[in-house]
Amino acid sequence: MRLRDLREDNDITQSQIASVLNIRQNTYSQYENGKRQMPIELLWKLADYYNTSIDYLVGRTNTK
Repeated sequence: MRLRDLREDNDITQSQIASVLNIRQNTYSQYENGKRQMPIELLWKLADYYNTSIDYLVGRTNTK
């Protein structure tokens, strides 16, 4: 997934994104590192937050 790239491109910390998603930072880190699968509800929130599609977040398309 492109979570780390989007976060770093927007100069946002893992803690800040975790706060947006109402989860702990270490949980978000596990999602970002591929150690846990992110629930669809959180993908929806991230897609809205970054103004992109879930397909882009998970690498199914290169079109933001």
